[in-house]
Formats: sequence, structure tokens, C-alpha cells
Amino acid sequence: MDRAATGFAARKRGHLLEYVALVHLMLKGYRILGFRLKTPRGEIDILAQKGQRLAVIEVKSRMTIEAAVESVSFIQQERLWQAGLALQARKPQLARLDLNIDLYTLVPGQWPRHAINAFEKVERF
Repeated sequence: MDRAATGFAARKRGHLLEYVALVHLMLKGYRILGFRLKTPRGEIDILAQKGQRLAVIEVKSRMTIEAAVESVSFIQQERLWQAGLALQARKPQLARLDLNIDLYTLVPGQWPRHAINAFEKVERF
């Protein structure tokens, strides 16, 4: 299989796994506000609300949970925070919600995992 075909297959699989995450989150009581949102600060896989939580959810599929967590670099975490904050600034109905960055992981042979507030915002000086 050539590189383009491999990339296409990976994107197609990734999209399927994002749909799995969407259904699972809805079954857990989340209201989906956006899916594959492109913002000036970065892309948000899933934007969802549950109660007063506004969740920017990053979906990752890797061979292990550890690999999935490690695949979200500090720079990507910061982009996710900035994208969420930008959405809150543009949409007053989102501004009152508590912003969290969640990680939804899919690992072969295991149930999907939804890590709430996986990447806490750390203030830097």
C-alpha cells in the first residue's frame, strides 16, 4: 500500500473512532455541541457539554493508554486550551461553563476510556 492510501485508511479509521466516541459520550449524558471544529487556535475533535462542564475532547487511538496520553504534546494541550477559550469568548452561552480538556482513548482489546480533565491548565509566568 502506498503512502497516500495508508494515510487515507488511517484518516478513515480515525473518523470511525470519533463516531464511536460521539455515541459513547451521548450515552453518558453529554450534549454534543460540535464535531471536528476548526478554530484559529486549532482543531477540536469533539465539543460537548454536561451540566456546567464544557469539554474539549481529544480522541486518540494508540496501542496502549500510555502511548495515547503521551501522543498529546504540551503544545497540543495548549492549543486545545486556547481553542476552548476562544470559543468561550465568542459564544456568551459557553462563557459561563467550566472549561475542561478531556482525553478519549481507544486501545485495541480494551473498552474505550474517557479521562475527564485529563490536561489541567497550568498557569505560566
